[in-house]
Amino acid sequence: MSRLRVRVPEPSFAGLRAELGVVEAFPPEVLAEVQGLRPALPEHDATALPLLTVDPEGSRDLDQAVHLEREGDGYRVRYAIADVGAFVAVGSALDAEARRRGQTLYAPDVRVPLHPPALSEGAASLLPGQVRPAALWDLHLDARGEPREVGVARALVRSTRQLTYAGVQAALDGGTDDPQLLLLREVGRLRQERGAERGAVRLPSLEQAVEQHGDGPPVLTARAPLPVEGWNAEVSLLTGAVAARLMLDGGVGLLRTMPPFDPAGVTALRRSALALGVAWPEGAGYGEVVSRLDPYEPAHAALLVLATRLLRGAGYTALDTSLDPSDGTAADPALTTHSAVGGPYAHVTAPLRRLVDRFATEVCLALAAGRPVPDGVRAALPELPALMAASDRRAGELERAAVDLAEAVVLAPRVGERFRAAVVESGPKRSTVQLREPAVRARCETPDLPLGEEVDVVLVRADPAARAVVFARA
Repeated sequence: MSRLRVRVPEPSFAGLRAELGVVEAFPPEVLAEVQGLRPALPEHDATALPLLTVDPEGSRDLDQAVHLEREGDGYRVRYAIADVGAFVAVGSALDAEARRRGQTLYAPDVRVPLHPPALSEGAASLLPGQVRPAALWDLHLDARGEPREVGVARALVRSTRQLTYAGVQAALDGGTDDPQLLLLREVGRLRQERGAERGAVRLPSLEQAVEQHGDGPPVLTARAPLPVEGWNAEVSLLTGAVAARLMLDGGVGLLRTMPPFDPAGVTALRRSALALGVAWPEGAGYGEVVSRLDPYEPAHAALLVLATRLLRGAGYTALDTSLDPSDGTAADPALTTHSAVGGPYAHVTAPLRRLVDRFATEVCLALAAGRPVPDGVRAALPELPALMAASDRRAGELERAAVDLAEAVVLAPRVGERFRAAVVESGPKRSTVQLREPAVRARCETPDLPLGEEVDVVLVRADPAARAVVFARA
């Protein structure tokens, strides 16, 4: 999810959140419950393990901490995940509010968290130097980065370093000898290679931002993720994959799923690539081609827009083979894989920011220990897909509206100006163009523009009240 950093009049964004029904304040009973929390601490003490976190600059809700080491010809990865279940009991006021919210929402001016900050940025967050309860995954990998032994259990942990993506990337580019950072890159690359073999998709994307320098006008920019962000994400993807396998073997859980790519859609995308002059080698799959696209290249940017349309149908699937399928629950679902991951997958690594991770983690902890899944957790599984679908829609609406508003605010003083833009969509009624400076993607009234090429456009409308930006060919 892209995070916008915008400095525009606060009432505009506050009004946007009110319009979309986003409630920021937590009910008094929820805040009171947080103040009285006294979590039961696990017996296993892993605080001697020198874990580290890698997150965006300024992050306080730290879900994950990692430690990597060589083990024979392979690797050992220990991945600590904030133990939100130690704080939030099923049936509590905190649980009810988290179910209502579903996930942390990101607006340009504020973050609307899943849990009260006293929990998500305090008591449960894996902040450096603080002893915290965690679900500690212990992953033993072979020389190719494939898991050969997996475990997970509750433990006390203590992160020793809070690092940023930019800082880690700079250190690696500068030739650091830090073994943890070097192993993060090594294991991350191995996992990317294994993902490519599975047909996994790494969709290149530009992260938009709006910045303001002094008293000058806001500036829209965009950047591609740093390589370290991809390597760090591979540890999370690996953990989600082994968690899904654990739940499938146990016959109970909550999977993140996506249907297989439509073969006709892939064929059409290949034709579009050839028409745009984008290489599609014989025998190469959708994921292999798309993962190599450069979003800064006009033809590639156009193909990315088309490629994204194949990534549809993602959702959550409850699995419980103990249920009677006749009662309407998804006891033994037909779809158990995620096409963009290239196999079974589950969300378990971001419980401070996403509701389902707490429940899926509780399932994994029980299965790994050979214990029954707690009744309250098991009973909640069929309800969670619908709760998360509603939350995903709300998050998408807020993000799209915030982008539209930010772009309109930035461009409002520039109506009538001429810009160079890439044509990323073209149709008989209108087109879509992408500007590099400022970083804007918007409607163009001129139909049938040359897809994947650069053209000159003129800004004919930028209306913050309507959150509308419209161009026409110059």
